[in-house]
Amino acid sequence: MLLTDELVAEIKFLSLFNLESVQEGVKVHGNADPVLIAAAQRLFDKGLVTQHDGGYLTDLGIEVAEHAQRMLTILQSN
Repeated sequence: MLLTDELVAEIKFLSLFNLESVQEGVKVHGNADPVLIAAAQRLFDKGLVTQHDGGYLTDLGIEVAEHAQRMLTILQSN
């Protein structure tokens, strides 16, 4: 599987969420990096976040974000 720029942006976006609290969301402002805005929209289209500009993780989004954050933790160690 090839990691496209779009997938990397989505992983970066998912890594912004605090998984310690489902009450914390992420809001992408209109003047944010267009790459981040597009990533949020794609994650919304995939059913991973509740709003086109971020919002909260859905149940599926929580699962995916947990895997993404674990992957990043493992790859960044040592």
